[in-house]
Amino acid sequence: MDLALLRTFLAVHRAGSFTRGAVLLGLSQPAVTGQIRTLEGQIGRPLFHRMARGVTATAVGEELARKVAPHLDALTEITERGLDEESAGRTVHLAGPPEFTALRAVPALTALVGQGLSLRAAFGSTEEVLEGLAAGHSDLALTTGRPRGRLLATTPLCDEELVLVAGPRWAARLGGAAVVRAKGPAALEDVPALSVHESMPLMTRYWAAVFDQPLLQSGTVIAPDLRAVLQCVLHGAGMAVLPRYLCAEHLASGALAALLEPPVPPLRTYFLTVRVGTLALPHIARTHEWLVRASADW
Repeated sequence: MDLALLRTFLAVHRAGSFTRGAVLLGLSQPAVTGQIRTLEGQIGRPLFHRMARGVTATAVGEELARKVAPHLDALTEITERGLDEESAGRTVHLAGPPEFTALRAVPALTALVGQGLSLRAAFGSTEEVLEGLAAGHSDLALTTGRPRGRLLATTPLCDEELVLVAGPRWAARLGGAAVVRAKGPAALEDVPALSVHESMPLMTRYWAAVFDQPLLQSGTVIAPDLRAVLQCVLHGAGMAVLPRYLCAEHLASGALAALLEPPVPPLRTYFLTVRVGTLALPHIARTHEWLVRASADW
């Protein structure tokens, strides 16, 4: 049985699609379709159910995937191991949300860059970076959600605490955290709300977790980068829910005030996601390991 056919089969199995598998392999879709048909002819049984959107493995396909995946991944690792000394000089493509990627992940990788690693960073929402990772546009993705399907594997990195903040003038006008705690969202109705998206994702999460109520306010300022939102809050534009790491320095200096300090603050988990099998590549595995280690201090 041709190993190239098995490699194509495994790529399609993990991708759940002939089209996506072809992209990951750098082949045309007709070539992938032809290889799968050849392999099915050799085995004498169908390996996939063809569906309107993608494919799912048959029982025979599932069994074959379980048998061949560990060995094909091991062969990839063996063939790539010879490049291990050169892995620091290879390029890793990392994608994630702009603030976390810029302030956490990229600085953590500077030591590897100093050893010769080339890094390319791209920014986007969780949906965008997962789609790009699945399509082979990046090697690793930082996300705030777990992907579905077999193609991607996820490692939890860290939890970030969410804080409801405003400038000191707004905090004084509201009467402080005690008043907000007593009145709840009613105390905040007249405060302009700032967020990264019209859906107000962090503030919606905060309202549900802390006040046990839906958020009824709409955004006054929408900017697709939490650093821009932070600057607006610092200049007195209103309130926002921000990760504590992003605003801790300003809270300590008094430039920002926490409008509420709940006993159990809302958290948001970050994950490090890769395509299944790519950790056999030394430069990706090394970058992955480095980020996981660094996240212990985040």
